[in-house]
Amino acid sequence: MSLQHSSETPKTTKPQHDLDCGSIIDAQGREVPITDEMIKKACEDLEKSRVERSNKA
Repeated sequence: MSLQHSSETPKTTKPQHDLDCGSIIDAQGREVPITDEMIKKACEDLEKSRVERSNKA
């Protein structure tokens, strides 16, 4: 039996970042996986800017 007639599909493995999250493209055109730390920092920065803006009003 050849692979063409096999009932099982070949399994491929992807790097973990391809399965769990998105990516961004940096200034050099490279694909950079988005990490949990990046998301946490973005949320912290957003919250900080929101608080600073409300204090100015």
